[in-house]
Amino acid sequence: MEKIRLQKFFTDKGIMSRRASEKVILAGNVKINGKIAQLGDKVDPENDTVIYNGKVIEPSREKKCYIMLNKPLGYVTTTNDEKGRETVLSLVSDLGGRVYPVGRLDMYSEGLLILTNDGELTNRLTHPKHNMNKTYSVILKGEITPDVLHTLNSPMEIDGYKLKPVKVRVISFKNGNSNTVFTLSEGRNRQIRKMCEKCGLTIMRLTRISIGKLKLGELERGKYRELTPSEVAYLKGENDNI
Repeated sequence: MEKIRLQKFFTDKGIMSRRASEKVILAGNVKINGKIAQLGDKVDPENDTVIYNGKVIEPSREKKCYIMLNKPLGYVTTTNDEKGRETVLSLVSDLGGRVYPVGRLDMYSEGLLILTNDGELTNRLTHPKHNMNKTYSVILKGEITPDVLHTLNSPMEIDGYKLKPVKVRVISFKNGNSNTVFTLSEGRNRQIRKMCEKCGLTIMRLTRISIGKLKLGELERGKYRELTPSEVAYLKGENDNI
């Protein structure tokens, strides 16, 4: 069989993204036929033996699975947690197979999260080149002034990084809180929280409601559903309609 790059080998097996693969290879945690792998190495998936963290990686024969989860508060989006906190995988434990979260929502955020065992799709959705707009419903304490709203919609620097344009609009103000919508063209770590903190705003609730044209809809909190074939094709860039 034709040899492929080690990073692609990992994504094809649904183990991790290419960027994550690069990190473990550089850290010396991967071996090919008994030798420590180097970045740029290629493997024959059928004949070479690849070992990651001391375990031989078997060819993946699992059916590809694509899940949308409405992540509730209190769950972390990792496959395991060193602090013993509940992970989102516990919410899909009845699937009968392993899936992995694509991207992250922090412990105190909720909403749309994609899980899959398709490494290529994971790579596509997490690569900056293919970033889809992500939309969040954010409830903020107090009323947002026009000046603060202008600041949120203006170029902003967070942690020494100049953010890509963000669109923020106020939907309503009631019960002392502002109901807002944030649309991001990228997803920096805790970006909305850091933006609001910089503007002196307190977040009461943060929910991701869409990724591109894929919408959370009426899916109940803590529940999941399989993506439709058209939704999967959309995420893969094979069509523009859902």
